[in-house]
Amino acid sequence: MSKVITVINQKGGVGKSTTAHTLGVGLKNKGYDVLLIDLDAQSNLSYITDLENAQKSVIDILMGNEDINDCIYKGESCDIIPSNTRLSSADIFLSETGKEYKIKEAISNLGDKYDFVVIDTPPALGILTINALTASDYCIIPAGADILSLQGIGQLYSTIDAVKKYTNRDLKIMGILITRYNSRTILSRDLTDMLVETAESLKTKVFDAKIREAVAIKESQISKTDIFSYDNNSKVARDYQDFVNEVVESLEV
Repeated sequence: MSKVITVINQKGGVGKSTTAHTLGVGLKNKGYDVLLIDLDAQSNLSYITDLENAQKSVIDILMGNEDINDCIYKGESCDIIPSNTRLSSADIFLSETGKEYKIKEAISNLGDKYDFVVIDTPPALGILTINALTASDYCIIPAGADILSLQGIGQLYSTIDAVKKYTNRDLKIMGILITRYNSRTILSRDLTDMLVETAESLKTKVFDAKIREAVAIKESQISKTDIFSYDNNSKVARDYQDFVNEVVESLEV
C-alpha cells in the first residue's frame, strides 16, 4: 500500500502547496510512483500543475460521484487529483456519518499503484484537513520562522491529537519544515531554536533542511513547473532536495 503524507498548516503563506508539490516531484525523481491530491479550495497545487480547470476533481470523489482512479490526471512530473473551488463548502456537504473517512476509503481503492500519496490541505482545520489526517501515515508541518507560526503549531497539534485519538491512532508527525528562512537575521535563528523546542515537546523534530526565501520559487510557479525543472542548480532547489532526502531516509525506503 502507498505511504500517505499530508502537508498541513492552518496558517497561510508558509509554502504548504509548494512543499507538497516539490516533495512529490522530488520523490518521483528518485524513481517512486507518486500521486498528488489537492484538497485546498484555493487550488494552488492544481494551478502549479496546470490543472485548475480540470473536468473531474477531488470533490467528485468526496461526493461519491466518481471512483478515485477516474479522477487522476497525468502531470509532467507526478499524477495528480486536482481541486475545485466548491471544496470551500465541504464542511456543509460532508455531513453524513463516516465523513472523516472519505479520502481514506478512496485511497484504499488505488491498490499498489503508487509508492507515495502526498496531500495538500487547506489553511484551516475543518473536515478536509481531518479527512487528510485520517488517511495519512505521516504529516509534515511547514512553518515560517515567525512567532505566528509557532503559535499556530500548538493549535494544529490539538487537531492532530484528536485525530490520533478518534480516527487514526497510527498518525505520526514526521517533522516541522522551516520555510522562508533567512540565516542572516537573529530573529530567524532565535525562532528556529524555539521551533526546535516546540518540536521536542510534540515528540517530533525540525528537519535539518531549511528552505530559504527565493524568487526562483515564484518564477517556477508562474511557469507552472517545479523548482527542480525550473532551476535545479538554485540554492532553494538544493534546500528542497535535502528535505526530500531526509524524508526518504526517515522512512528507510
